[in-house]
Amino acid sequence: MAINLKQKAIRFHDKYYKHLLLIPIIILILVFIQLGMTYSSTGEFFKKDISLTGGTTATISIPANQEQLELELSDKLDGVETRTIYDLITREQKAIIIQTKSSAEETRQVLEEYFQTELTEENSSFEFTGASLSESFFKQLLIAIGIAFLFMAIVVFILFRNFVPSLAVIISAFADIMMTLGLVNLLGMEMSTAGIVAFLMLIGYSVDTDILLTTHCLKRSEGGINKRIFTAFKTGITMTLTSILALGFALAIVSSFSIVLSKIFLILLIGLGFDILNTWITNVSILKWHLNKKSKE
Repeated sequence: MAINLKQKAIRFHDKYYKHLLLIPIIILILVFIQLGMTYSSTGEFFKKDISLTGGTTATISIPANQEQLELELSDKLDGVETRTIYDLITREQKAIIIQTKSSAEETRQVLEEYFQTELTEENSSFEFTGASLSESFFKQLLIAIGIAFLFMAIVVFILFRNFVPSLAVIISAFADIMMTLGLVNLLGMEMSTAGIVAFLMLIGYSVDTDILLTTHCLKRSEGGINKRIFTAFKTGITMTLTSILALGFALAIVSSFSIVLSKIFLILLIGLGFDILNTWITNVSILKWHLNKKSKE
């Protein structure tokens, strides 16, 4: 029974693998449309939090209701976001983090009025980041991503010395990043420095399975192209699913006390999901198309 299903899957893929490329193409087109609409309405391709725009982060160790606090502060401060920190074991509220684009002085005044007490070093802490510093840091992070992607492309071309398979790896990695960014926008997540770092990490996660696939198909001679793809698939999907399970477990643990790690793990989870699509549809289809055409010449 399993053999028959495998043979049917192979026959289906042999017949429709070119058509399957329409799936990532359509998704990419929708992503570009979504990013374009975001840019036309906001002047940015994605929302930024205060770590990239500048603003104030206040950590208050006075017990409070997070939803009520955010609701009342949203009318008095600009771009308010709140998050509660709990004890991992007892689930006791330890502090509330308030992020706003307003100044530290204005934020302190509003919070003191809300809590009806003076905020001191014993019950609070305030951090302010200037807009110019945040913008400079954001540009440096984008340059770092661009350099990382460039060097990744160079290494891939040196490794395979074959234009089409190398281009397929690069296209798949690029699609992973763009699709992840599109979904992050749709979810309403604000991009932070942690988010940019997650995209930097995603380049490495995206490329490893693509290199595994391409190596199996180009540098191994046993079996036909379908057998080599299936062998690479068994190893690659195991790697990706293991990473997804590990990140999901880590996200469940840190989500209650670390905003930074939560954003990194969530973006990586989204990216790995799209990596399955782009490795085993985008890259496989381009690679199979190239090798079949080459065998006929």
